[in-house]
Amino acid sequence: MTFRHFKIFIAVCNTNNMTAAAKTLFMSQSAVSQAIAELEKYYDVNLFERLSRKLYITQEGEKLLNYALNITRMNTDLENDMKSLCKKGFIRIGASVTVGAYFLPQLITEFKKISPETEIIVFEDNTEKIELMILNSEIDIGLVEGEIVSSDIINEEFMDDELVLICGKNHEFSKLNIIKPFQLEQENFIIREKGSGTRKTFEDIMDKNNLSYKANWICNNADTIKLAVAEGHGISVISKLSVINEVKSNLLLEKKIKGIEFKRKFKLIYHKNKFFTEPINKLMDLCKKK
Repeated sequence: MTFRHFKIFIAVCNTNNMTAAAKTLFMSQSAVSQAIAELEKYYDVNLFERLSRKLYITQEGEKLLNYALNITRMNTDLENDMKSLCKKGFIRIGASVTVGAYFLPQLITEFKKISPETEIIVFEDNTEKIELMILNSEIDIGLVEGEIVSSDIINEEFMDDELVLICGKNHEFSKLNIIKPFQLEQENFIIREKGSGTRKTFEDIMDKNNLSYKANWICNNADTIKLAVAEGHGISVISKLSVINEVKSNLLLEKKIKGIEFKRKFKLIYHKNKFFTEPINKLMDLCKKK
């Protein structure tokens, strides 16, 4: 049985007349009669007594009417709730560490001004893990700085980023205005874990320039890297966004490397078959304007 059958049955109960019910439903009288007959055959009961061309609902009909009213009411509530959810909704965002720490909070603040009722859930991990979450439908969109492998994921560049070389105040590089590439090979690096977009960018450009490096400290967050560099345990190449305050306060020193720049793009990623709700579209549009 379908909602159509129940709606027709309710209309007949309200009018006690097949013809009148047909008019309210903008249907033919024969279609209404057929629907009632199908209900009676399916449940093997008489829903109406037909006396002197009038309809009188039976006890079985009264029972079915109670169910039909509840079923159609629940269906209406469901449709209203789902439509409301689609407009207000919630968004699951995956962000790689750099984007999550230095870009996403501001983006969400701006988004909440235009869509305050939308609930946002954030997951932060490296690019490799965010890509996997997209493929497993655990998040709706991702904001990452690393390269995407899967052909099932669409990625759109939305913001420039640059990695910079940093050292502590007491490091020997602190006395130099510019670092020569070969000098990098003689230092201990503090770098991100494998799967990180920051590490991938660093390794790719070092490789492109035929430079090797030694990593004596590997960690999965920028704060540990900054603290370790400030204490003189090594140098690092890290997003410029992440060290703005430390460079201003002279806790860390930013150094240029002769002939080498670490440029990249932040990317908005999503599955190629993803259905976008209205809130998701709004957030994506806001992100692309950056």
